Amino acid sequence: QVQLVESGGGLVQAGGSLRLSCEASGTIFTINTMGWYRQAPGNKRELVAVITSGRSTNYADSVKGRFTVSRDNAKNTVYLQMNNLQPEDTAVYYCNTNLWPYLGAEPSDYWGQGTQVTVSS
Repeated sequence: QVQLVESGGGLVQAGGSLRLSCEASGTIFTINTMGWYRQAPGNKRELVAVITSGRSTNYADSVKGRFTVSRDNAKNTVYLQMNNLQPEDTAVYYCNTNLWPYLGAEPSDYWGQGTQVTVSS
């Protein structure tokens, strides 16, 4: 089975920075896309940033220019560098990957448990 473990969340003042990490472990053949989503209370879960196996990236307009997504394929890890954080960024951030668990399997999506990011004004 596959597990995704996020780390790096916490409480930060407006204008501060955090770096989130998500490591995929378990039975993995190859990883396709990796990315981050977030969900604030009362809101729908939204895409924050995604990076493909070719390291093409896509960002939500609200974070463009402030957040940077990257990946380390050797470590099966995706990162989210978050700069100039604002109270509006407060949410639970979820790691997502699309991967092949083993040869012959269908590619599937996997989710982490989420990590809380709270930005105070």
